[in-house]
Amino acid sequence: MAGRDKVTIIAPPALHSFGVWAEQLIAESTGKAGKGLVPVADEALGAPQVYGSDRLFLRLALAGDDDPNAGRLADLSKAGHPVVTLKMSDPLGLGAEFFRWEYAIAVAGAILGINVFDQPNVQEAKDLTKKVLSEGNPPTTGDGIRWAGQQGATLEAAIQALLGQVRPGDYVALLAFIAPDAKNDSPLNAIRLAIRDKYRVATTVGYGPRYLHSTGQLHKGGPNTGVFLQIVGDDPKDIPIPGERLSFGVLKQAQALGDFQALRNHGRRVLRVQLHDVAQGLVKIGQAVGATAGVA
Repeated sequence: MAGRDKVTIIAPPALHSFGVWAEQLIAESTGKAGKGLVPVADEALGAPQVYGSDRLFLRLALAGDDDPNAGRLADLSKAGHPVVTLKMSDPLGLGAEFFRWEYAIAVAGAILGINVFDQPNVQEAKDLTKKVLSEGNPPTTGDGIRWAGQQGATLEAAIQALLGQVRPGDYVALLAFIAPDAKNDSPLNAIRLAIRDKYRVATTVGYGPRYLHSTGQLHKGGPNTGVFLQIVGDDPKDIPIPGERLSFGVLKQAQALGDFQALRNHGRRVLRVQLHDVAQGLVKIGQAVGATAGVA
């Protein structure tokens, strides 16, 4: 199992949200001091050839359920990828799984020599958010698309510059400060799969600001194997925060900018893309990734 630090979680539809819970447990607990395991949740399974040698597949199986992933997992196992199946007799066994995973992560932390109960880099992003807010409202696009963090006269060139830095053993994280809904799930998943299939690296999607208290700790405190594409949407409709001089949209923009700055402070490879129209912007990002990855 040496080198297989991308823990890919496969859960049945009835227990779909377990993957998100396990993602936070693994990332926030182990991603510090330059160490950590990288959880991969909600990534559709592909053919064996699109995976590198850094994958471990953990499958949660529910008795009596037809597993749509059974064939893919069998192919992965035959190709030499480790596939571990954890069987549950019924959904009530979920509590036992919580205990199993929490105990396993505590043991992993002891082996790695880290404290699984602290979160030093989560606070770092909070502090940078406060600094951004103290300097006034963070800028929005006004119209169209803006980007920062990578050189490029066009969006495609900037994305090409970012993805050109991907190496075997890396992972690519999409950090999306946009609405967490099915309308955005579809293009984000298409982007991540295009990247995975081209570069044979693990991919993750995190909606902000939620991911800041989940995988955010790993991104900044874990190993420098992450390549980050931050996608931030403007907020044409905004709501003021009662009792404060700012709105929820301004706070979100500050959190995104604070996290971007934190990633850069840690020498991470990151591109920030700001979208005025989220739907159109995601299409353009998808086209740019597709062109870079050679996807028609």
